[in-house]
Amino acid sequence: MSRSFSFTHAICRAPSPSIVDGLRAVDTGAPDLDLFRAHHAAYVDALRDTGANVTVLPALDAFPDSVFVEDAALCLTEGAIVMRPGAPSRRGEAAAMRPTLETFYDDVREIDGPGFIEGGDILVTESEILVGTSARTDAAGVDALRALVADWDYRVREVQTPPDVLHFKTDCSLLDADTILCTRRLAASGCFDGYRQIHTADGEEAAANAIRFNQHVLLPKGFPRTAETLGKAGYDIRQIGNSEAAKLDGGMSCLSLRFRPAP
Repeated sequence: MSRSFSFTHAICRAPSPSIVDGLRAVDTGAPDLDLFRAHHAAYVDALRDTGANVTVLPALDAFPDSVFVEDAALCLTEGAIVMRPGAPSRRGEAAAMRPTLETFYDDVREIDGPGFIEGGDILVTESEILVGTSARTDAAGVDALRALVADWDYRVREVQTPPDVLHFKTDCSLLDADTILCTRRLAASGCFDGYRQIHTADGEEAAANAIRFNQHVLLPKGFPRTAETLGKAGYDIRQIGNSEAAKLDGGMSCLSLRFRPAP
């Protein structure tokens, strides 16, 4: 049983009306709340279609970006770790997630300062945890994570997020135990040497933020050549609308915490 893509549970959070005030690297317009909700519902349905138990938390109007729950925590089999987001306005989201995590885990740990780290910069594979330093994750945050998971037998490897890319997983995702979907610009860094790599089609770099969730690969809609490549490689592709989340630099991985807690 894979610990990196075979899951029994997921946690999502409903988008809030305040999401129009969410952070964004480039302003391409405010997201349409009704369309965002429709996309989010389709996303949750796709997770549930795999047989997973999906908890959808109520919207947090005080935190416009709180729909992007992945940045708030890291969920592993052995326990959960509350993150310390690099954006100060988002740190309350991490604190608000802790009570929910404690309903699933006996062991919930927390990143202390002065470093910071967000879940969008963390890729868990079968053999290691890769963490990309970025504007939202620094070396001190990576060191804090390394110390917290040492007794859970995880190896943490620090890598670099490409310049002008918000999160490490903006440009990559796990497809199976041996295979990474990634952009060519990230692959060029050598961080995935030793893994089989499938590159996004030219001009479809935003497709790199997908998720493998049990039998499905959830891929944002609008990237037909990458979807075709993955389909020919044998993956069960489910394409989900993501136009509104993308206006806030969000993708498939950002919208859920995915895990299989120990019995």
